[in-house]
Amino acid sequence: MTSRSVPPSAAAPSAADAQLGHALKPRQLVMMGLGSAIGAGLFLGSGVGVQAAGPAVLVSYLIAGALVIIVMHALGEMAAANPASGAFSVYTGEALGPAAGATIGWLWWAQVVVVVAAESVGAAGLLATVWPSLPVAGTSLVVMLLFTAVNLFGVRNFGEFEFWFAILKVVAILAFIVIGVLLLCGLLPHVPSPGLGNFTAHGGFAPKGLAGIGAALLVVVFAFGGTEIVAVAAAETQDPERSIARAIRTVAWRIAVFYIGSLAVIVAVVPWTSESLKSPFAAVLQVVAIPGAATAITLVAVVALLSALNANLYGASRMIYSLSRRGEAPAFLGGLDRRRVPVAAVLASVVFGFIATLLEALYPERVLPALLNLVGSTCLMVWTISLLSQFILRRRADRAGTALPFRMRGFPWNTALGLGILAMIFALALLTPGPRVQLLSTIALTLAIAGACEFARRWRVRAE
Repeated sequence: MTSRSVPPSAAAPSAADAQLGHALKPRQLVMMGLGSAIGAGLFLGSGVGVQAAGPAVLVSYLIAGALVIIVMHALGEMAAANPASGAFSVYTGEALGPAAGATIGWLWWAQVVVVVAAESVGAAGLLATVWPSLPVAGTSLVVMLLFTAVNLFGVRNFGEFEFWFAILKVVAILAFIVIGVLLLCGLLPHVPSPGLGNFTAHGGFAPKGLAGIGAALLVVVFAFGGTEIVAVAAAETQDPERSIARAIRTVAWRIAVFYIGSLAVIVAVVPWTSESLKSPFAAVLQVVAIPGAATAITLVAVVALLSALNANLYGASRMIYSLSRRGEAPAFLGGLDRRRVPVAAVLASVVFGFIATLLEALYPERVLPALLNLVGSTCLMVWTISLLSQFILRRRADRAGTALPFRMRGFPWNTALGLGILAMIFALALLTPGPRVQLLSTIALTLAIAGACEFARRWRVRAE
């Protein structure tokens, strides 16, 4: 958000971001917005939340969903006014100073490159459960090579891959919900309806009380990580002002349909005490007795992981490119080739993925879990700083009389509500042994990055 009052100029990208071009189409950004929240956390991790809270996991998803809606509208307001490849890192720099902006940018980049590696290894592992002859390390290497090539050949290729990945995920979820509704209504031949008894059986709707809802909230909030990638992509989208607004407006109903809808089906069909919830979607499809259901949902989960890998690799490369253009990363990372692709930034963002493939071959299931624990709470840090930045920049824009292309409704109360939910999640994490270690590790990493960024800034000032 700038202090200028003319909307077109407020929505114009910076000179550095303009050099990236605008090859992403509005339909691709909208589908990216639809698909970004549908990841492996939904397909594979939702069962953990169900087992933690029982049917009351729906309350946990409603709270987490409300938080994501608020965060995405805050990011959408800032991205429509200033579409920047550094997104929340740029906005934090404008609101809290360049050192803070660099810190949040490097923190997010560190998280994303680790997650890219984990998604590559995870997708390879899932494929090995379908075809056991596939070597995990070798398949992971092929995956990394493929998506490195996709990102090196331009943002148009990245956008098209994400468009079709998102369509596959959306169709899979909608088909799952339709099958579940038909089952519950007794409209499937030869399959008796379980009715709605599972909502109150085995201890009632909330068998573990508020503690269970809180435990599930810590699980499910991370399933929404990655939705912020839409703000990063806005800088390379045609007509970013309108495109980002369209993408953000889909957030509420996609959470209601894809998350709440699918979780309601799972809770209604499968008792929360069932061991089959380790793969919740397959558990429902097994009740329906659809041949090959487990294999099908595993392949859909692979698609979800590959989609997330593709998007995260794109986001990581644009973040470090933006840091370089702002003088917060080595200058060579800010270069572009003739297709306007930041090649050095892409390669820097995949290096760890290739290293992780080697580490997975040498030390299976030991290195990546430790790294993921270190950066596991990064999304909470990014969301908190983003809301604080939006509060400051919106106040600044209102005082200056700036006409914003997209305005977050309910300001400042919705921003305050989002910060309140985040404060509750931080408190729950600090009171729970496993999440406490993860959160404290992320906080320590954040402080270390902040110290390094401040030292680098002072060094540059002295050099000048």
